[in-house]
Amino acid sequence: MKGIPMSALYTASATATGDGRNGHIRSSDGVLDFDLAVPKEMGGAGGEHSNPEQLFAAGYAACFHGALKLVARAQKITLTDTAITVDVTINPKTDGPGFVLGATIEAEIPGVDQAKARELLEAAHQVCPYSNATRGNIEVNLTVA
Repeated sequence: MKGIPMSALYTASATATGDGRNGHIRSSDGVLDFDLAVPKEMGGAGGEHSNPEQLFAAGYAACFHGALKLVARAQKITLTDTAITVDVTINPKTDGPGFVLGATIEAEIPGVDQAKARELLEAAHQVCPYSNATRGNIEVNLTVA
């Protein structure tokens, strides 16, 4: 595939067992090891268990935050007290059976004017592996708080 290196820098591995969204996940190193639950909003029990959308949102937020810091450093801009919030939605497909994801990325970038913050946000969106994986596949909205 074009643009994908032959050797990986890192490989994460996790296994899902049980009943899918009401099942259990465990990473190969055991750091993640917990039950999942369908959220109440989707007809499940919800409660104190996570779900795939929360896990995706957390991973995307952390990755995007790293990308934001990277592009700022490249421009010799020091960022402090920044935060990235990613909201992930699951929606019914409009053109047939199934579901699609959507994401909104909100950046808090204090001490940087709105235009520069937007520029950094757009640059991070080009660098972030999650953004590159989702580009053209799901709708992603970028906002500056």
